[in-house]
Amino acid sequence: MYKFRQSLAHLYMGAFLIYLLIPLLVMAGAAFNDSKLPSIVPWKGTTGRWFVELAADERMWIAFRNTIVVALAVAVLAVIVGTAAAILINSISGRLRSIIYGLMISTILIPGAVIGISTLLMWNKIGVPPGLHLSVLGQVSYIAAMVMLLVLARLQSFDPALEEAALDLGASHGQVMKRILLPHLYPAIGAGAAVAFFQSIENFNVTQFTRGGADTLTVYVFSKVRAGITPTINALAVIMIGITIIMAILYEVRRRRIERRMAQITVEE
Repeated sequence: MYKFRQSLAHLYMGAFLIYLLIPLLVMAGAAFNDSKLPSIVPWKGTTGRWFVELAADERMWIAFRNTIVVALAVAVLAVIVGTAAAILINSISGRLRSIIYGLMISTILIPGAVIGISTLLMWNKIGVPPGLHLSVLGQVSYIAAMVMLLVLARLQSFDPALEEAALDLGASHGQVMKRILLPHLYPAIGAGAAVAFFQSIENFNVTQFTRGGADTLTVYVFSKVRAGITPTINALAVIMIGITIIMAILYEVRRRRIERRMAQITVEE
């Protein structure tokens, strides 16, 4: 019975990986097919011209720059707002805690189109024109809640007695925050910044309503699809997936190196 369950688990894992990887492989293959249609059938020869055409597309580079700028701004603001909210929620109790927690979480449940439209209407009412700055504010309104959840989970393992001991020894609240609480939260804050950055890069709904005339990568791809998709989109996707894989490998190598170093220190002690 155990072997049957193990075989079933392996079968499920294999089927799931195939389900995930086959579309990516087809897409990557189309980026190298010398055909004007983004497909791998019929195969008309291997080419790199779609990458050359993509590199010469000035609009794509402007959209790429805008995407990075917005993602960095969203990551910074979401970390500040989310971390502050997590610390506040962790330090209070009762009905006020439930209300603040519910308000923060509710933004995750609201559809992106609703957030985009409401952000545009509210800021236009007070005279702020649409643009990438509104895209940043709209995305932060719900991405900050994701950061808050990560930091709040990390706070569950924090011992409040450390704060009380530091205060009894004469440390100020600022010193306790800087030297005790924040160092404990750095892993969650780093993870929250990464989540916020990548959530912003893939955001479309909020950006579409608030961007004004500016382009981001998702809007650029959407406009290309509407005008008639070409294999340059496949080339762009291949580059993005390649960058993601390289970053994941670098992260894993660094994590394993730190683990080995910590293990050596433990053995020496």
